[in-house]
Amino acid sequence: MVLLPISLQAETKSKTPESTTIHTYKEDVTGDDQKETVVLKAIPFSKDSSYYQKIWAVIKDSRSKKWEVQYGGGYEPTLQFYDLNHDDVTDIYYQSPTGGSGGLYSYQLNTLKDEKLTKIELPVQRYVKGKFLENFRVFISLTPGNKPIYVDVKDRTNAYTRLGIYNKNGALLKPASLMIDPIAFYEPVLISKSKGYGLKSYQQISGAYHADQLGTIETLWYFEKGKWIILTTKWVPLEQ
Repeated sequence: MVLLPISLQAETKSKTPESTTIHTYKEDVTGDDQKETVVLKAIPFSKDSSYYQKIWAVIKDSRSKKWEVQYGGGYEPTLQFYDLNHDDVTDIYYQSPTGGSGGLYSYQLNTLKDEKLTKIELPVQRYVKGKFLENFRVFISLTPGNKPIYVDVKDRTNAYTRLGIYNKNGALLKPASLMIDPIAFYEPVLISKSKGYGLKSYQQISGAYHADQLGTIETLWYFEKGKWIILTTKWVPLEQ
């Protein structure tokens, strides 16, 4: 009798990490003068990972009516509660670091006024421009009609000549734009007691590459008549 070897294939199951509760908040986000329960939940990428592959919020009112807001993935998610669109109802503001080298965040703003879940688009800087000029200078324009900013970059002569942007005498060898990041971070700030809250944004501008940081644009925004308006915007050069 011949015995044939039998191959037994063990079935392996990858265990999906379970969801976890990041934080539970009590806030009136519908405008009914009753505090809803807002639970920020997430599923980690793996058991030992600090990255969450899925993040969402579950909102329940006193009558057990429920809403969910999906946020995607990220690190260290948080919720903040401010009336940013000035309709006398507290909005839900989400932020989470993306984990990249640029210090960028994921963010989302929602309102649940009258029990209707709506996303409010966050402000975007549409007019920022920047380019290299002759004699180791750069040009930055923040808003139309405002005085442009000129920055001396002679301290970066070696890097820029090596990269072929300038020759050693400061002549511009080719047209080159600056690197303008998207807004990295929004911070809710009190404008005044009568006006309420707005947002302060931070946006990095770099030279030839991302680590070649020149400075940051800080802009104060206010939501009025259905859109974001700029109250102030300023250039903050990098401290050498």
